[in-house]
Amino acid sequence: MPAHTNTNTDDSLERATATIRTSHDDPDLVARALRPDNTDEMETVTDGDSVVTRIERESTSGLHSTVDDYVVNLEVAVDVARTAREAGVATDATAQSPAPPASATSAASAASSTSDADADADAADEQRDNPTDTGTVSDTDTDNTHDTNE
Repeated sequence: MPAHTNTNTDDSLERATATIRTSHDDPDLVARALRPDNTDEMETVTDGDSVVTRIERESTSGLHSTVDDYVVNLEVAVDVARTAREAGVATDATAQSPAPPASATSAASAASSTSDADADADAADEQRDNPTDTGTVSDTDTDNTHDTNE
């Protein structure tokens, strides 16, 4: 994912900025999946087949942290879009497309069930071989009654 970082010196505080542009089959769906996780310092828009997110932070370390979080969120958004596409869920980009005949759908799903299982197994192997540390999932010292670590 190409990213560009620069420092804006127009105001009294230097601000670190990054623009991340990624291409997708359904950029509207990916952008909608990303926006709920955006902070006030982030803006996500679509531009053709691309999702463009601009991040502005007060420091490069803050920018680095936000970009790291964004990349994790982007991976999830891409998985959501892929899963929706594979499940045949209508998105804005596909809502206008006519559905294939039932016989074609049945044949395609029967032929692809084995490849889907293989793809799921490959994805599980990849996660096991290359785990990603996303940080603490739940704080163990919280007083919340819904905490599962009690």
